Amino acid sequence: MSVPVVSLTPEEFVATQRSDEFQALRRAHRRFTFPVSVAFFAWYLFYVVTATFYPEAMAQPAAGMNVGMWLGIAQFATTFAITYLYVGYANKNIEPRAAAIRERMEGQA
Repeated sequence: MSVPVVSLTPEEFVATQRSDEFQALRRAHRRFTFPVSVAFFAWYLFYVVTATFYPEAMAQPAAGMNVGMWLGIAQFATTFAITYLYVGYANKNIEPRAAAIRERMEGQA
């Protein structure tokens, strides 16, 4: 399957970027990514600060491992969970809007 070659002017790209449709796409993206990024950074910072300044708390045994190991594993689990949630959110809220903008722009050529 070949991809159509579309030649758009810089003005057409700027007009698309300024459109209400594109701004709605940006808001949809930011609505998820900004709060989740801040929350994950705070969670990561908690982990690092706790490991640095309270090693005795991280060394406490818990369910066969220590608290630090469990929190480290939770960091990975959180990363995978966020990725899973983002893919679902993007498929529902971002990709349809991006596809509509792309189709409109390709139809202009």
